[in-house]
Amino acid sequence: MPRERILIVEDDKHISKLVRYNLEKAGYDCETTITGEDALDILDKQAIDLIILDIMLPKMDGLETCKQIKQDKKLSSIPIIMLTAKGEEVDRIVGFELGADDYIVKPFSVRELTLRIKAILKRGVPKKSVKEILNVCGLKIDIPRHKVTIGKKEIKLTSMEFKLLLLLLQRKGRVQSREQLLEDVWELGADVTTRTIDTHVKRLRQKLGNKGKLIETIRGLGYRLNDGE
Repeated sequence: MPRERILIVEDDKHISKLVRYNLEKAGYDCETTITGEDALDILDKQAIDLIILDIMLPKMDGLETCKQIKQDKKLSSIPIIMLTAKGEEVDRIVGFELGADDYIVKPFSVRELTLRIKAILKRGVPKKSVKEILNVCGLKIDIPRHKVTIGKKEIKLTSMEFKLLLLLLQRKGRVQSREQLLEDVWELGADVTTRTIDTHVKRLRQKLGNKGKLIETIRGLGYRLNDGE
């Protein structure tokens, strides 16, 4: 079985070398670069399973790089972990709004980074379910194919958005607190605030268009997916 391949985009050579060493030790293949431009070139030529992307890059910064990746249909499904010295919540929100799947602030634990990578890549392999295709009011989730459609139109979601929608649909009609969603969707939620949930739900609603109203906000409690009745 081929090893999963990770692209590390980091201009600090010490951090890049440290992360690469530990990830290769954990069983991953790694590519490294120091610029967003080179990262896009690598992604055009190689199959990459996950990207570790620093925000503070020379020339084109990590946020712009993330934006370009997520706007490319061939690359948009690749999960991205933002790696940066910036710790303000506004920077996290911007990263998530651009489609990043996770966010780690420097200095960080390499072990925690490795665990987060494993958790995100694991999400790309759907667990077997009694029902492999779920459908609510024309909103269909094909679990084995990791595909969401409304009618004949496919809706492009990040791995995190897909898991969030799937969980809400599987628990249709039941209110899910923000804390519960953090635990079940992110799995490692120590550095993720409940504001992150709100940001992801907002983006998910936007992508679902008219079907976005199926996701209800329950004031003071959390969110619930209804059946449209």
